[in-house]
Amino acid sequence: MSQSHAPTLVLMFHPDMSRSRANRSLLHAAAALDDVTVVDVRSHYPDGHIDADVEVARLLAAERIVMQFPVQWYSTPPQLKAWQDVVLTRMFYMNYQTEGRLLEGRPLLVAATAGNKASTYTETGANLVPLEALLSPLRVTAHRCGLRWAEPFLLYEANTLPCTALAEAGRDYATRLRQWIATGA
Repeated sequence: MSQSHAPTLVLMFHPDMSRSRANRSLLHAAAALDDVTVVDVRSHYPDGHIDADVEVARLLAAERIVMQFPVQWYSTPPQLKAWQDVVLTRMFYMNYQTEGRLLEGRPLLVAATAGNKASTYTETGANLVPLEALLSPLRVTAHRCGLRWAEPFLLYEANTLPCTALAEAGRDYATRLRQWIATGA
């Protein structure tokens, strides 16, 4: 799923979009917005071999970047980590002057889904820490790359929400994206 070039780039890192109700709902809501391009990274690289040239060009063409994914075992999906290793390593360690430096200052929004209830992501809950704390490695990466971190969009109970709640989550996501875009964050 993708659209033509647009200032806001939504990169979806889901291991199997055909099995995702929540991320698919969010992605469709984002794709319906003007000036938003959505990219299902897995569908572009089913063999796992990421084309750094393509991905660097995507990032440099975007004014804002969204990384969307399900939280899996307290972390990002493996494909997001692989993408970081290939793309960000190239941009910020190998080609900083010609690529990485050009990306600095762009805003980054993380949109993450979790299968459990929000109450489990507390010091006394089953997961011991807030979901935002699990995103700390991405926040540190954003800082290291000079990207402006935005407050994440989080959706809980992704596996069990009824269709009406998923539709509402999609509307909330679209609203959040529109507000984020409008403020130039």
